[in-house]
Amino acid sequence: MVNIEDFIKRLEIILDYYNLNASSFADKIGVQRSSLSHLLSGRNKPSLDFILKILDVFPDVDLYWILNGKGTFPKNAEEFKAKEKIINQVSEQNIPALASDQIIPENLFSELKNTVLIPALETKKSDPINSPGEAVASEIDTIVIFYKNGSFKSYVPN
Repeated sequence: MVNIEDFIKRLEIILDYYNLNASSFADKIGVQRSSLSHLLSGRNKPSLDFILKILDVFPDVDLYWILNGKGTFPKNAEEFKAKEKIINQVSEQNIPALASDQIIPENLFSELKNTVLIPALETKKSDPINSPGEAVASEIDTIVIFYKNGSFKSYVPN
């Protein structure tokens, strides 16, 4: 059984968290303002439809938390805290800084705008047997050389 007084407190926590007043909250979840007013005053009990609308519009609200206070709000608060803890542990470790020659320049791919890349799966196979009078019409468009440090150079033949 849902304790109505505690439910109302949790509902007010949701309103505060999302910085909403009762009217805007009612509009957002698609219920009449008077229904929410009666619920907040303790006159009415929440319906299943009301709860489902809250869960649909506010995915951070956990079903068990809003019904009986078990769990967390927002729903991903524990997950967020766990990730934050991992990030803090990693940043506290002594990780050596990169040398200046190891830093990749920001304009690494700036030359790509001017080059035409042909995916490997779309390369053409040439017929090794040509008829005697047939000329080969293939010409090199661009040659790109990639270096291990991440830089590259493009050459366009004359």
